[in-house]
Amino acid sequence: MGDVDAGPVRPAITPDSADFWAGCRDGVIRLPVCDECGWTVHPPRPVCPQCHARSLTPTVLDPHGVVESFTVSHTSMRPGLAAPYVLAIVQLVAAPTVRLTTRLIGIDPDEVEIGLSVRFVFEQIDDDLTLPLVEPSGAAHDVHHAEAGRLTLSRHVGAKVETDAIIAGIGQSAIGRNLGRSELDLSIESALQAIGDAGLRPADIDGIAAYPGAGVGPTGYAGPSTDEVADALGLNLTWHRAGAEGAGQLQPLFDAVLAVSSGLARHVLVYRTSIESTVAAQWRAGTLALPPVVPAAGFLQWLLPFDSMTAAHWLAPYATAHQHRFGTSREQLGAIAINARANAARTAGAAFTDPITMDDYLASRLISSPLCLFDCDVPVDGSIAVVVSRSEIAADLPHGPVRFEALGTGLGFRPSWDQWPDLTTMGAVGAAATMWARTDLRAADIDIAEVYDGFTFLALSWLEALGFCEHGEGGLFVEGGRRIAIDGDLPISTGGGQLSFGRLHGWGLLLEACRQLRGEADGHQVDGVETAVVSTGGGPIAGCVLLTR
Repeated sequence: MGDVDAGPVRPAITPDSADFWAGCRDGVIRLPVCDECGWTVHPPRPVCPQCHARSLTPTVLDPHGVVESFTVSHTSMRPGLAAPYVLAIVQLVAAPTVRLTTRLIGIDPDEVEIGLSVRFVFEQIDDDLTLPLVEPSGAAHDVHHAEAGRLTLSRHVGAKVETDAIIAGIGQSAIGRNLGRSELDLSIESALQAIGDAGLRPADIDGIAAYPGAGVGPTGYAGPSTDEVADALGLNLTWHRAGAEGAGQLQPLFDAVLAVSSGLARHVLVYRTSIESTVAAQWRAGTLALPPVVPAAGFLQWLLPFDSMTAAHWLAPYATAHQHRFGTSREQLGAIAINARANAARTAGAAFTDPITMDDYLASRLISSPLCLFDCDVPVDGSIAVVVSRSEIAADLPHGPVRFEALGTGLGFRPSWDQWPDLTTMGAVGAAATMWARTDLRAADIDIAEVYDGFTFLALSWLEALGFCEHGEGGLFVEGGRRIAIDGDLPISTGGGQLSFGRLHGWGLLLEACRQLRGEADGHQVDGVETAVVSTGGGPIAGCVLLTR
């Protein structure tokens, strides 16, 4: 995070949030309350999300709460904060629908539990910033649990854009750790492969899309802009798009389907590129300057100042809540990691192929409880590209087409990491519901599931959301690994997934699904694959797609 001193990341205080932070300086929790319906609004907004009234009154709330979930970070994120430390999602007693993510102090991390009663205390950082932390306060309170579970939507009727488009070509650059190649170089390699695989020339490409687009910063995460790729290939475009908001990392794929279906383009190049591994190595070596620390804006304003800094910090409380409510065990999560590694050993180019045992998994160092090293995916350098084309060219392809059966684009609930109504589910429930509403197929019809495994718990969450098992039964579904193995009832992470093949933010999963459907997954082909689900994202970020031969 740059040249960090002992202090926390500061929030980018806005007119909407200024009164909350001023209240913290005064030693109180102050949030807007709707004058019409009494709803407490957090994060602070200029409108009530329930009745849409614009008349809101800043109100001092009872400073007591209860720990709804938590994680113990075993990694220090700045010099002034020693690990381990506790990050808690605290439900306010006075407003049970409101949660604050903060640090829990004054207790041994091993003694923290869901349901712990806490009160807010205020740590003054300087004259301008005071942070609301929590400490134990005595008697326990019951935790208010919303039961979001799985959404069910009415069957989609009418024309389907999915039938207008196919994946005509696929491509993959070299993929590995610390390749030292540029984002553009890797992107061009995968793009030319995908175009050639479709039997096309660059001159045939009239659309381009990517995730997340330019402007993310020098982290290696974003890849080159669509402008750079289009210019390098000399493309003459009729349509182009890139961006981070939408149905997870698959959004540009969905955009391409819409562009082709609407006639805005005929052949769309879609790519995802990352060089996170190389950039991290350059940071460590001092050959690349760390990005500067800037005030945290948007949703990060409510996370980073409390040293909830990484996706592991944001997702681990969901795993803790799932363990608490349903008895999910670390061994069950470990079965997902062990399965991914076994599949990677059969897959050419996978980042990690040495087998791991349950003993290895349980002995690996904790990152943010209950997540350990083997629960976390592996950053790599690489690029994946596909060409989305009009479906009428399917008969002319050198390889069989991969067809779109249904897109899963919904969110379902609030777009928030800690205000989600049920901390044992995620945005996956909305994406899955919209996907199943667009097809007559059901979970029992699916041959393989390339579920997003940026963390083992995400794979488990997607299995539940997609209906392969009931809500809360994901742990039992994956237990022992037999059912999810490559020769099991529902193979997942067939190429090693992000946990072992490497983190390309779900696009390696998409490529693997296409290869399986085309019968080209050399060394790890699942027999008779006709249908495949691919999912991406965690927390409030989610998208999925049902593909067929």
